[in-house]
Amino acid sequence: MTQLPENFSPDSIYTEAYFQGGQADGYSDYAGSENVLRGEFRSAVQDLREAGCSNGKLLELGCAYGFFLAEASAHFEVQGIEMSESAVRFCRQRGFDVDQGTLTAEYVGHHAPFDAVVMLDVVEHLTEPDNTMELIYSAMKPGGKLMLTTGDWESFLSRRMGKDWRLMTPPQHLFFFSPRTLSAMLARVGFDVIECRKPWKTVPFGLIIYQLGRILGMHRPPRLSGIHFGIPVNLFDAFRVVAVRR
Repeated sequence: MTQLPENFSPDSIYTEAYFQGGQADGYSDYAGSENVLRGEFRSAVQDLREAGCSNGKLLELGCAYGFFLAEASAHFEVQGIEMSESAVRFCRQRGFDVDQGTLTAEYVGHHAPFDAVVMLDVVEHLTEPDNTMELIYSAMKPGGKLMLTTGDWESFLSRRMGKDWRLMTPPQHLFFFSPRTLSAMLARVGFDVIECRKPWKTVPFGLIIYQLGRILGMHRPPRLSGIHFGIPVNLFDAFRVVAVRR
């Protein structure tokens, strides 16, 4: 785990600025990239269904502006949890059932059981990922599917770049995993990994330029508002896991 600053609060990171070009480690224009992001999420929903979870109740942790929920809602009864107040407000304006905060035992008691839980680029942000996984396990039906994505700390690129790796952005990213270590954590909780791969991802062009600016050390990375198309990218330093609850 990354050493946290004194009096650290995740609320200080996940503001509206995080999604709209106000933080170098965030997104350049998340809302404006909806079409690109939804295309990517549509593919993830299809992969989840092909893994054997085609309907039922789905919970997304870290659902941001609800674009994955929008795609999943064609097949599932969807709910979400999100830290950012502005993102929660955006989701609710679109009619989605989204709570602000983090997954708790109280939430599980009121809303479980779920057939599927999804965490896309979220687990690395958690202060206590093992405890969250235990809560997810308790929230799911036996045989339910968990889909998550995160960076691969044991990839060639991360090892080569070290502290300059694109995902080494504390305190935004706190924990770093590999397929080996994440699978071990899931197994301890009660999940069996049934799929692990490094798929290509369609990334908004504006986000690519924005993050390149950050990597090059720009204090204010360029924000290309109004340019919203995606580029297929695979640096083979991130992976996706689908696991089944025993």
